[in-house]
Amino acid sequence: MLMGPHTLLSRGGQEEAGGPRGPGPQGGAGATGGSRLVLPPSLPAPLGHDAVGVPAPYGFRVLARLPRSGCVFADADCWWWIVPSGSDHELSWPSPAHYAREARVPERPGRRLIHSPDGPAPYTPPIPLYLVVCQLTGTAPAWT
Repeated sequence: MLMGPHTLLSRGGQEEAGGPRGPGPQGGAGATGGSRLVLPPSLPAPLGHDAVGVPAPYGFRVLARLPRSGCVFADADCWWWIVPSGSDHELSWPSPAHYAREARVPERPGRRLIHSPDGPAPYTPPIPLYLVVCQLTGTAPAWT
């Protein structure tokens, strides 16, 4: 379901204690603070929420290959999928994907919610998302 042009972001949020999990690009997107993606009030996130971002040219291809998607935010540069907190546990998200703890992402003009789930949860299942991202980037899945 595509949403209107309203922006659902908190501006100027500060990074909370803890920083990104793990080394490499999966932690880089949220490492400097930025904005936290804010979910619609009708979609509570009882498991907390992180985000996985891919460059915009991958956006439609990722969305089309997933059996179901939760909330997806997009701007001209990047698309962000909402996943449960800790979805980077024992996963190494391939470049150019970025993993953002607490859904803290770089501020970008024009970002908005472009897809809302059919059900009551805001989440995209992280394993199918991970496998699709690996497939599109030509990266073999790596379980640690």
